[in-house]
Amino acid sequence: MSTSNSIPHTSIRSVTADGVTVFYREAGKADAPVVLLLHGFPTSSFQYRDLIPRLADRYRVIAPDLPGFGFTEVPEQRRYKYSFDALAATVLAFTDALQLKSYTLYVFDYGAPVGFRLAMARPERVTAIVSQNGNAYEAGLGDAWDPIRKYWAAPITENREVIRKNILTLEGTRWQYTHGTKNPESIAPESYTLDWALLERPGNKEIQLDLFLDYASNVKLYPKFQEYFRQSKPPLLAIWGRNDPFFIPAGAEAFRKDLPDATVQFLDTGHFALETHVEEIALAMREFLDKCHTT
Repeated sequence: MSTSNSIPHTSIRSVTADGVTVFYREAGKADAPVVLLLHGFPTSSFQYRDLIPRLADRYRVIAPDLPGFGFTEVPEQRRYKYSFDALAATVLAFTDALQLKSYTLYVFDYGAPVGFRLAMARPERVTAIVSQNGNAYEAGLGDAWDPIRKYWAAPITENREVIRKNILTLEGTRWQYTHGTKNPESIAPESYTLDWALLERPGNKEIQLDLFLDYASNVKLYPKFQEYFRQSKPPLLAIWGRNDPFFIPAGAEAFRKDLPDATVQFLDTGHFALETHVEEIALAMREFLDKCHTT
């Protein structure tokens, strides 16, 4: 581990890819093995602020903001259609722009269907996968998805407004961070407050509601993701907050159906496990990745 006197510096950068100005955070030596961190809803690469320096002494760690999130900028003339296929295409172009030939994928929440699309498109690039509450199985979808399932079944204004009024709010955002944690007051308020402030940008809630609707496309792709696991057999660490109401423990256990050698570990926390257990996740990742890169 890095000592307090040699904490790796995290750089703030941007690059044009797929007609989008992708904002990203990066730390580590340019020739080190790459770890690509893909964030989820409703956050950004900011969620990795504490994890990046805990890995960057040994790895080149890169965390982009997805289109519609964080500080990535999508020009109006780009006429971007917000779907998970589009997000994956932009991230794939981002990896090409940075000339990333191989990487470990860290996938969380929305980052999972984006990352698994990348893996199916370029399986030879993926050296390992770390899933932190990043789902690929219907068994992993918790009851918190019920109003979104209703929206999938009937994408009418009434159902869209239920999600807007219950999820796309400050209280709804805070709940995602604090639910399932032992001490909700310990969650840094700048995390969910930043997410909420960015959600409030003009037009952004419509983007998020479109992505909620399109999440159904990910469920349809779950069998394809599972086929990729069986065919490519990537080393996989599933390290999950066991109290996550969205992606429940059965989703982590399910990886073993297709990857019998997968490592599955649960933490006594909620969806945003890095907010409470960054040290444990960093340690588990280092042990897992060190093994992957020495075998």
